[in-house]
Parts: sequence; structure tokens; C-alpha cells
Amino acid sequence: MESSIREPELTVTLYSSSFCGACSSTRATLERIAPLLGDRVGWREINVADAPDESEALGIVATPTIVITAPDGDERMRASGVPSTEQVLAAIAGALP
Repeated sequence: MESSIREPELTVTLYSSSFCGACSSTRATLERIAPLLGDRVGWREINVADAPDESEALGIVATPTIVITAPDGDERMRASGVPSTEQVLAAIAGALP
């Protein structure tokens, strides 16, 4: 039987922290965008306090930070701060193969 589940073309990861108001705003923006992109994009959120080794290894120095990666782990885009919906959509469109 052939599986209809496919790997996303990109993954958007939000690096956040628990008491970050800007992180809440960024999360809300990503939640508005996610339904528009279907299964082309995977979504993750990493609390830097829960994953300090990963955050440090990737050089995450501020929250919120969004990192867009290809399936092979290649970083396509990174931005810190609170993006607008238009900025996130433009970044994703520019990073899609």
C-alpha cells in the first residue's frame, strides 16, 4: 500500500520562551498562516529553556526567532523579532523549491 503522507517541503521552527509577549504574537501569526500552506510546510515550536543545547548549537540568541529549513536541514531563512503575516509568507515563498 502506498502512503499518501509526504514530507513537508520546508519546516518553520519558532524558537520561543515562556514569558515572551513577542513570542505569543509571532505564534498567532504562524497559526493564521499554517492553514494556508497545507502539508507543504511543517511547523515546530521549541522553547529555548526546554532545549538549550539545540538552541545554543543553532546560535539562537533572541526570542522569538523563526528558522525555515529544507528537508535536508539546510537553513533557508532566519529572522528574529515579530514578523508580519506578509513577511512570513514572502519568506516561505522565497524558500520553497
